[in-house]
Amino acid sequence: MGGGELEINAVLTSLVYILVVVLAGLAGYFIRKYLAEAKIAFAENAAKQIIEEAKKQGEAAKKEALLEAKEEVHRMRSDLEREGRERRIELQRIERRLIQKEEALDRKADILERKEDVLHKKDAELEAMRRELEEIRAKQRAELERISGLSSEEARDILLKNVEDEIRHDTAVMIKEIEAQAKEEADKRAREIITMAIQRCAADHVAETTVSVVALPNDEMKGRIIGREGRNIRALETLTGVDLIIDDTPEAVILSGFDPVRREIARIALERLIADGRIHPGRIEEMVDKARKEVEATIKEEGESAALEAQVHGLHPELIKLLGRLKYRTSYGQNVLMHSLEVCYLAATMAAELGADVQVARRAGLLHDIGKAVDHEVEGPHVQIGADLARKYKESPEVVHAILAHHGDEEARTIEAALVQAADAISAARPGARRETLEAYMKRLEKLEKIADAFEGVEKSYAIQAGRELRIMVKPEKVDDIAIARIARDIVKRIEQELEYPGQIKVTVIRETRAVEYAK
Repeated sequence: MGGGELEINAVLTSLVYILVVVLAGLAGYFIRKYLAEAKIAFAENAAKQIIEEAKKQGEAAKKEALLEAKEEVHRMRSDLEREGRERRIELQRIERRLIQKEEALDRKADILERKEDVLHKKDAELEAMRRELEEIRAKQRAELERISGLSSEEARDILLKNVEDEIRHDTAVMIKEIEAQAKEEADKRAREIITMAIQRCAADHVAETTVSVVALPNDEMKGRIIGREGRNIRALETLTGVDLIIDDTPEAVILSGFDPVRREIARIALERLIADGRIHPGRIEEMVDKARKEVEATIKEEGESAALEAQVHGLHPELIKLLGRLKYRTSYGQNVLMHSLEVCYLAATMAAELGADVQVARRAGLLHDIGKAVDHEVEGPHVQIGADLARKYKESPEVVHAILAHHGDEEARTIEAALVQAADAISAARPGARRETLEAYMKRLEKLEKIADAFEGVEKSYAIQAGRELRIMVKPEKVDDIAIARIARDIVKRIEQELEYPGQIKVTVIRETRAVEYAK
C-alpha cells in the first residue's frame, strides 16, 4: 500500500506539473498575442499619426512653395517692369539724340545749299572772267604777233631754246663745280687714309743683299774648305747648288746663288763645318742635310708666324711654306716677306676706313707676291705664278683677282684689288724701303731729265721726290694746252722703254702764261 501511493503521488505530481506547464504556455501565448496585438495597434496608431503629420507638413510645404513661387513671380515681374522702364528711358534718350542730329543735319544741309548757291554764282563770275581773260590774251597775242612778226609757236620755240641754253650753261657750271669739289674732297680723303695707313703700318727698312758672306777664323781655313784637288768645295757646291767664291778677301768666303733658300742652307752648313773643323765630303753631306731640315723648319715657322701676325687664317699648308720662303727673298734689297706683311697691314687699314672687305684685302695683301717664292723655279712673271698658286690652293676668286691686278696686268674690278695695288705701291715707294746705290740713283735722275729735255718745246725739267716725280716746264708760245697732254704721254712712254726703276714715276707738264704790266 505504501508503494502504490507513492507511484500515484508521483503520477499526480507529474500531471500537475504538466498541467501547470501547459497552462503557463497557454498563458504566455495569450500574453504574447495580446502584447503583439497591442504593439500592432500602437504601430498602426503611430503610422496614422505619422501619415497625418506628413500630410500636415506636405500641406505646409505646399503652401510655403506656393508663397515662394508667388514672391518669385512678383519679383520677376518687378524686375521686368524696371528693365522695361529703363529701356523706354534709353529709347527716349536715343530718340531725342536722333531728333537733334536730324535737326543739325538739316541746318548743315541748308548751309551747304546756301554755299552751293554762292559757289555757283562765283563759278559763273569766274567763267565770265576767264572768257574775258581769254579774249584779252587773244588780243594781246594777235598784237604781239603783229608787232614781232612771229607766230605764237615760233615765239614759244625761241623762248624754250633760250631757257634751255641758260639751263644747260647753269647745269654745266654746277656740274663742273661739283666735280671739282668732289675731286678735291676725294683727293683730301684719299691722302688722309693713305697717310694714316702709312703712319700706322710703316715698318723699318731693310738692307739685305743677294749674296751671303761667311766669316773665317783664319785664311788657312780657305784651303781646308777647298780640300784636296777641290773635292770639298765641289761637294759643297753640288749639294747646295750655290757658288762659293774664295778670293783674296781676308777671312771671308762669299756664297752666291740665285735661290736665297739654297744660299741660306749653304751658309748654315759652311758655318757649322768651320765650327766643327772636320771638313770632308761625307761630313759636308751630313751638315747640308741637317741645314736643309733646319731651314725647312724655319720656313714653316716663319710662314705660320707671318700668317698669325697678319691675322689670316685657314691658309693651305703649302701656301704657309711659300710664305716662309719669302723670308729669304729680296727685291731691290727689300725683304719680300716684310713687304707682304706691310702691304697686308696697309690694305686692311684702308679697307676698314672705306668700308670694304677687310679680310679679303688682308688676305690678298699677304699673298700678292707669293709667286716670288718660286719664280726662280717656274717660268713666267711672279704675278701669274702667284695667281696660279692661289687658285691651285683654293683661294677665293677675289683674292686671285687682287693678285693678278696688283701690278696692273689686269684691270682692278674690286675695291679690295685697287687697295692692294695702292698698298703695294706705297710699301715699295716709301723712303728707305728699297736700296739703290748713289751712282745708280744719280744716273737715273739725270736720265729722267735728259729724256724730258729731248722733247721740243720743253724749257726745263726737274726730277723731284727722289725720282718719283718729273716736273716739266714748257714754252707757252710753242706748246698749247692740248699739246701738253700729248707731251706728257710721249715722255711716259719713253721712260717706260728706256729706264728701269722701282715703283712708278709721275710726269707733270706745266704750261704757264704770264701777263706783266708796269704802272708808271
